[in-house]
Amino acid sequence: MEHSTKKLGMMFTLGGWIIGIFVLFLVFSKIIDYQVNPNQSVATSQSDRYQEIVLKRNRNGHYVFAGEINRLPVTFLVDTGATLISIPFGLQAYLQLDAGAPFSVSTANGVTTAYRTRLDELKMGDIVLSDVRASLIPGLPDGGVLLGMNVLKNMELIQRGDKLIIRHYY
Repeated sequence: MEHSTKKLGMMFTLGGWIIGIFVLFLVFSKIIDYQVNPNQSVATSQSDRYQEIVLKRNRNGHYVFAGEINRLPVTFLVDTGATLISIPFGLQAYLQLDAGAPFSVSTANGVTTAYRTRLDELKMGDIVLSDVRASLIPGLPDGGVLLGMNVLKNMELIQRGDKLIIRHYY
């Protein structure tokens, strides 16, 4: 009888270690996710003249945040060096976008071919834009969508410390 109790105790100890390691994995995974994208939920402030979102800089110094394209969740990266919203070609089917006319673009990796497309809806917090020009770019990593100047030029950007305020006037 003593032998089976000892075996049962060892099994519970092993099970406890496995559960503990799994919980630690989940906790550290959430911490890393937050460091990569500290803006997984974007709140919108409103006044009678504008709507604004406040973004916190990630550990790499970039402004990354959760948003939507055509009512589907995406991760945006604010990129003032991008002329248009740049969407990885790998997200075309997911976002149900048509690849239109090809054109040449200069990227950090050199000149490549992109394809024109239109977004029915782009959402940043409660800021909603309709019929937005964008580009589909092969070779761009599927991790996120570059939020380019065709959207940002119509907004006020205010950077203070590690925060970026994006203000959209009515």
